[in-house]
Amino acid sequence: MPGNYPNIIADVAQLEDLLSEPSDGAIAAVAALEGDILLLGVGGKMGPSLARMARRASDQAAARRRVYGVSRFSSGGLEEQLRTFGVDTIRCDLLDPEQVNRLPDAPNVIFMTGMKFGSSGQEALTWAMNAHLPSLICRKFRWSRIVAFSTGNVYGLSPVARGGSVESDPLQPVGEYAMSCVGRERMFEYFGRTLGIPMALLRLNYATEMRYGVLVDLAQRVLAGEPIDLAMGSLNALWQADANAMALHAFAHLASPPMVVNLAGPEQLSVRRLAEAFGELLGKPVSFRGEEAPDALLSNGQQGHCLFGYPRVGARQMVEWIADWVKRGGMTLGKPTHFEVRDGGY
Repeated sequence: MPGNYPNIIADVAQLEDLLSEPSDGAIAAVAALEGDILLLGVGGKMGPSLARMARRASDQAAARRRVYGVSRFSSGGLEEQLRTFGVDTIRCDLLDPEQVNRLPDAPNVIFMTGMKFGSSGQEALTWAMNAHLPSLICRKFRWSRIVAFSTGNVYGLSPVARGGSVESDPLQPVGEYAMSCVGRERMFEYFGRTLGIPMALLRLNYATEMRYGVLVDLAQRVLAGEPIDLAMGSLNALWQADANAMALHAFAHLASPPMVVNLAGPEQLSVRRLAEAFGELLGKPVSFRGEEAPDALLSNGQQGHCLFGYPRVGARQMVEWIADWVKRGGMTLGKPTHFEVRDGGY
């Protein structure tokens, strides 16, 4: 709902409200679903707000259903918070087949789990989480509809002048993390084909909000007076609430073999210009290191915009919100994106 947003985001409570606000398309897609919704990996950065959005969209659609959030819940307080939002929580180690088989047979599944940071040095666990786990989930939920998150890392670097990778491009993953994510997609594709499971694979690049994301990384570095590395000279950024809404809307576009779509912001953003904008808003001088390479990790999100609608929040609004948030010392998750990594090592 463009034009209805505040000039600043005052606190985490207001932020959580905004991040869980469903789009009209998400509400319509959820209204058309039969049965409960189960989110796997709800404890991640996007999971809590997506679970709450699924609950809000269901309520606004007058759909009587349960929304389940599944995680190991290693961080304190999240279970209680989700329950206050009307989300039922289930503790589960998803790499344990017996625990997976005990999960409720929900007809609508959102797969959010995966491993990226810390994958260097833990390659075996990375492959287990990203490429083995989908097979367990597909066998358990062979009668369900599945929306699964993937990543733009599967494309590898593409020429900046080209405008970002599109869904039909060949996959050229760099590093074991990205290769394991191709493995994840191939497992979903295999079971989607052989078992006839309706699916969508969402290649996300990148979701951001006040507490984490590529724009927060840049703002914090500018505020701290750190030089900005320009080698990865361009990026995509998508307001997390729009990514959440697109994930729910994807239930209206499932297919077997899976429908594949990029989730990315409409702008191809210059790291140099973003840093300069943050410098102006934060009242800080900006210094740079290196030069922009001719290629970057970029995704073209036009197909997703055609299917799910144009993002409600643009880059300028995110930059202004984040600059204000960082300047006031607002809470952050302490989880840098490492967007500048070019060799695939995380």
